[in-house]
Amino acid sequence: MFGRRKKNDSAKGGGAAEQVDDRVSGLDADEQDGAENTGAAAPRRVNLPPAPRPDGPWDISEVPGNPADGRVDLGGILVPGVEGMELRVEVAGDAIVAATVVLGDSAVQLQAFAAPRKEGIWGEVREEIASGITQQGGIIDEVEGPLGWELRAQVPVALPDGQTGAQLVRFVGVDGPRWFLRGVISGQGAVRPESAGVLEQIFRDTVVLRGDGPMAPRDPIVLKLPNDAQMVPDGVQTEDQEGSRFGGGMGQLERGPEITEVR
Repeated sequence: MFGRRKKNDSAKGGGAAEQVDDRVSGLDADEQDGAENTGAAAPRRVNLPPAPRPDGPWDISEVPGNPADGRVDLGGILVPGVEGMELRVEVAGDAIVAATVVLGDSAVQLQAFAAPRKEGIWGEVREEIASGITQQGGIIDEVEGPLGWELRAQVPVALPDGQTGAQLVRFVGVDGPRWFLRGVISGQGAVRPESAGVLEQIFRDTVVLRGDGPMAPRDPIVLKLPNDAQMVPDGVQTEDQEGSRFGGGMGQLERGPEITEVR
């Protein structure tokens, strides 16, 4: 079932105002570039322009100096480096579409998407995530957290003994100029949100590079491995990481269903 939506007395930023419009609206320039005209459209939520982001995440145009300084350059996103973190780059087919920062017993998955020029999409995305989880028997609570409106979810998972358990997950998101950045916080950062300050700061300090080419709204912004990334089979550890800026005794790279880098 849906949890009750909670709201603080004052806005914490990061969430655009939202409204629902029963009229069919035309596609904007980005949607025309990447989507086919399918005739009449169903009524849909209409989002207002993205809210200001005084604390990030950042567009590449908003970062002075070299945005890669202190960050791992994955092409579409630049992820801030934190001592002791492990960075896993996740693959869908031949494309790298997400990065997960593991820090201690918590993690945050980062994924960037193209968005319309004039609207934010986090309101729609929240509704869709909530609907999907509740249809699976999960529980959703929509709250205003440190990063703006977020979903705190109990997601059904299969346990090794065949029983069904629940995993606590936080879905956060911020709309930027023609992009949307989603974060999925798991582990202790979801169980105890007050302990997730470092992961939340990583999300805020992430830089998005959408590019100028046409993309359909919601298309994932494809990532790339850094030039000095190392890949080894899953479970195999590398001892010599000299020459890689992700070395320094902070772990190893591995490859299985995902590619992993360690800072």
